[in-house]
Amino acid sequence: MALRRLIFETAADIDGVGPLEETLKWKQPSYLTVASGSGSAIRIDRLGDTDDCALYFNCQTNLVETFRSLYPHEFGYGGNRSIHLPADGDLSEPALRHCIGLALTYHRNKRKPL
Repeated sequence: MALRRLIFETAADIDGVGPLEETLKWKQPSYLTVASGSGSAIRIDRLGDTDDCALYFNCQTNLVETFRSLYPHEFGYGGNRSIHLPADGDLSEPALRHCIGLALTYHRNKRKPL
């Protein structure tokens, strides 16, 4: 629920993202910028059989590669598709908000330099 809240708060703080559509994709909560088309989908799920969780992103984007270059030590990563977050760890909320914001504006910003 904390990740869901963070996604909605981040979307509300960014001009042009608009309301998010919350739906299920592959039985995972998914957040889409349907109204504005500004971003790429973000999904939340448990990480394997652990209590840890992950934020999943479209693997056809360079989002996770960008996150890894910006925040190499703040998160664990799963290939080119996810950020891994420990259930009992301290989250780097500013870094996570930044990553979520980059995903929510991916289509709008993909031609602009970071």
